[in-house]
Amino acid sequence: MKAHFIAIGGSAMHNLALALSERGDTTITGSDDAIFEPSRSRLAAAGILPAAEGWFPEKITKDLDAIVLGMHARADNPELLRAQALGLPIFSYPEYLYESTKGKTRVVIGGSHGKTSTTSMLLHALRLDGMDIDYMVGAQLAGYQTMVRLSNTAEWAVFEGDEYLSSPIDLRPKFHLYQANVAILTGMAWDHVNVFPAMEDYERAFTGFLATMEPGGTLIYNEEDEALTSLVLADQSPLRKIPYQTPSYRIENNQWIWETPEGDLPLRIMGRHNLSNAEGARWLAQEMGVQAVDFYDAMATFEGAQRRLEVLAESDFRRVHLDFAHAPSKVKATVAAYVETYAQTAGLLELHTFSSLNPAFIPGYAGTMEGLDHAMVFFDPEAVAHKKLPALDPSWVQATFGPNVHVFTTQDEVKAALASLPEQCNVLIMSSGNMGGIDVRTWAPSWV
Repeated sequence: MKAHFIAIGGSAMHNLALALSERGDTTITGSDDAIFEPSRSRLAAAGILPAAEGWFPEKITKDLDAIVLGMHARADNPELLRAQALGLPIFSYPEYLYESTKGKTRVVIGGSHGKTSTTSMLLHALRLDGMDIDYMVGAQLAGYQTMVRLSNTAEWAVFEGDEYLSSPIDLRPKFHLYQANVAILTGMAWDHVNVFPAMEDYERAFTGFLATMEPGGTLIYNEEDEALTSLVLADQSPLRKIPYQTPSYRIENNQWIWETPEGDLPLRIMGRHNLSNAEGARWLAQEMGVQAVDFYDAMATFEGAQRRLEVLAESDFRRVHLDFAHAPSKVKATVAAYVETYAQTAGLLELHTFSSLNPAFIPGYAGTMEGLDHAMVFFDPEAVAHKKLPALDPSWVQATFGPNVHVFTTQDEVKAALASLPEQCNVLIMSSGNMGGIDVRTWAPSWV
């Protein structure tokens, strides 16, 4: 097999390329107009880093078996146009994952929030149980070389299922393409307003997902989400449907304890939302043959995925955490977990995505940072302009978020605010961006 990756430098794309290269039965080539770390070093180590950045139609030849098209590429990409002219098979990233696992039982983790954490929990339990599985997860996990594995031996494939578009020429939501045998939906809260301009559009993506599941498959869903539950119960797809809820827990000395039927389980993670994710993962593991007691044992050692309430620095006085939360539902759940765990708290949220910087979407953040002793929001006006959105008035953003929320638009303001926090105040940073260029990983130790 020969496969060429258009936009090979993307997070998901380069991991798929690495997985195929590691399997050994596919020759990989690729192109991209910009490749950043860690993609660059990882592709170089595997011997598949493009010799030069840019698009080179001459790389597209008739002997290629597959073109894998990344979302970063445009519909008028010269390599894509050449592939279309030659009539070559063109796959989106999720479509290629499906093609590689058609003969396996596919487990898909979907939902507006908690996908990566739930997938990570499940993979952790399956690994300790000794199961041979293929997978795709949306974050780098400790102990895993790549975010994707495709083998010739595994009977199961576990995929994190994103509702975003598949490619520039395939506007179907990614998780529609996996045709799940077993799936979970962790929740449904409007997001990606550039693709789904209204909640009704967003809901159709989830309705469509149920319709794409294999007949007779199993759907596990969070019945605490009323909108999701209504959608699932109204669906007429021939599926076995299993609801779940957040299990019982308590907090002792900042530690979360899962009150399981097997006894108390002290956890290394925090948050009611993570207890909900863990319960969903338990149901998935059960469908895959893992006993409950073995799953609970695995959760005792689960430390979380990267950028999911990840500890950046700690001392006797303070901890600094980093979380990927950016959509309102994610921010609200993460803040609630933090406030419930610690006595003194500060939270800093970066508005970075197209949705979060959109004036039509920002009202959804009202009240999401309640409970924090010090609540801060940062956005970069240049990022707003780059996304061709209307300029944001900081005072309007502050009024929209609610009282006692401070809004900043420069690095200096952010640094001054963090420096002025009380010594014993724990700090939660929420961002899917780079905080306007602040390297929080190297800077965090100075805050403790």
